[in-house]
Amino acid sequence: MRWVIVVLLLVIGYLQYRLWWGEGGRLELLRLEQRVVDYERANDQLRQRNEELARQIMDLKEGSTVLEQRAREELGLTGENEVFYHIIQSKEPKSASKDSTQNDPPLGNPES
Repeated sequence: MRWVIVVLLLVIGYLQYRLWWGEGGRLELLRLEQRVVDYERANDQLRQRNEELARQIMDLKEGSTVLEQRAREELGLTGENEVFYHIIQSKEPKSASKDSTQNDPPLGNPES
């Protein structure tokens, strides 16, 4: 009778092991559920990106103003009867360069 109880306890132990840690067990199920959540989050981000790209495509197909704006910003193109002015700012103002030369110490030996 004792060996039957030992065998039953071993079988129950083995089944519990398979249930929690074995292939297809509870821990694997939890890992797979987490992967599903991660994939759903990534899919949502990609879906939002695709919707934004679809909106941009519709804007480009429907109106020439968006296309014209992108050509101006990205390629620096101008329209008919327009003049392009490119303003370059100097790195240092003219007054600062004059002031700096006036404040320079004289050249030579400072002790003499």
